[in-house]
Amino acid sequence: MDVRNCRGCGKLFNYVSGPFMCPACREKLEEKFQEVKKYIQENRGVTVADVSEACDIDANQVRQWIREERLEFASGASEICCEQCGTPITSGRFCDKCKNSMVNSLNNVYKQDAPARPSRDDRSGGPKMRFLG
Repeated sequence: MDVRNCRGCGKLFNYVSGPFMCPACREKLEEKFQEVKKYIQENRGVTVADVSEACDIDANQVRQWIREERLEFASGASEICCEQCGTPITSGRFCDKCKNSMVNSLNNVYKQDAPARPSRDDRSGGPKMRFLG
């Protein structure tokens, strides 16, 4: 069991995965996200600073949601750049070109390192199994 202190309230909680936040603080943060989402839908073209001030939330949290691709900038209004090449992007961590490049690289590595699997018809070799009883 992994017990951690919540980054939101400081209480101890049983950590499973994700951010180091207790379930109650995660729920509050999700409610705040829904408030931010509604504000953006009602006020198109707002900036991170506008959202932060209007919804009383840290601008870094808004940027985190943008990096997580939960929010995005309107086209042409980007404040963030691709972490690999520096191209301005509207959300996430990487531009489409860098994402595709990474996917292709991973696919190539997987194809090279994939062990040859024997076919189902080739059952003559290897240890045999049976039921005990």
